[in-house]
Amino acid sequence: MILTLLAFLGVLALVIIAHELGHFVTAKARGVKVDEFGLGYPPRLLSFKRGETRYSLNALPLGGFVKLAGEEDPQVERSLASKGVGTRLLVLGAGSLMNFLLPFLLISIALMIPHSIFVGKVVVEDIAPNSPAEAAGITAGDTIISVNDKEINNSADLNRYIQLNLGKEIAVLVEHQDATEEEFRLIPRWKPPEDEGAVGVSIRTLDLAETRQSEPFWRAIPMGISQTFETMVLFKNAILGLFIGSASLEIGGPVAIAEITGQAARAGVSVLLEFTAFLSINLAIINILPLPSLDGGRIAFVLLEWLRRGKRISPKREGLVHLVGFIMLLVFMLAVTLQDIIRISGGDSLLP
Repeated sequence: MILTLLAFLGVLALVIIAHELGHFVTAKARGVKVDEFGLGYPPRLLSFKRGETRYSLNALPLGGFVKLAGEEDPQVERSLASKGVGTRLLVLGAGSLMNFLLPFLLISIALMIPHSIFVGKVVVEDIAPNSPAEAAGITAGDTIISVNDKEINNSADLNRYIQLNLGKEIAVLVEHQDATEEEFRLIPRWKPPEDEGAVGVSIRTLDLAETRQSEPFWRAIPMGISQTFETMVLFKNAILGLFIGSASLEIGGPVAIAEITGQAARAGVSVLLEFTAFLSINLAIINILPLPSLDGGRIAFVLLEWLRRGKRISPKREGLVHLVGFIMLLVFMLAVTLQDIIRISGGDSLLP
């Protein structure tokens, strides 16, 4: 429990600080007055003031904030609202941008740290009728060597590269039982029949062995960049899957995140860094959504003003919209947290 709590608070602090630093640095650079930089939500535990900005540590650890002068009121001196559309979009979008950039660093570091990987032979056990795999000519007993020249060491590798290429043609290199190799081309399905999977194969992994691996920095950095972009593609495909009905939406609150963080911490520093990168991308996407009180909601008001050729929504009305949105967000978070607690109390794990 102590490890889970410390890991959760550390991960949360890292992604929040990165997000808020994006707002803070761009605001300072563009001449916007920053009243307060806070980690957590009030009540305050401690604070100090340097220059015109107060820095605070607050009691509720599930967030953070940068309080800018006059976020909705252009009459306030050096306020955000008094700046041009470009500056406001930059400052408001910089938090999510930082959360998109942080994973490049985290995954690169994770690859440099010695970590366990599992290596084995991924063998096809069965082929679904009328599936892409059957149409391509893959047969039971084939060993999958690579997908698009990416080596397949375990079932997780295979699933990753298939999910990255939904709806696109992929090249699958297999080794037949007579030791000959053959490449097949097929297109993974967005919405396969139930229990068939995107390509229609069931697999098992033989001779699975654990080994330790680390990469030198000159390889880890480009690999980290590549894996981060791949993770973003997986996010994109997951969101598209929700719209077409091929994926279900599973919502977890702080309790669920804490449990998963604890599992990642017990698996090692490298896994914890990879999970932090995943969480950072998730935070970036959520914050950029055009919902009241979130960065995306504020960006929507700036874009609306631009479309109306400079005609603003009144500061009072915009502030009310964001206040209502913030209250609704808190209610939603409380409901999700209660749901997670009920599931744990019932003996169900929040992990798949």
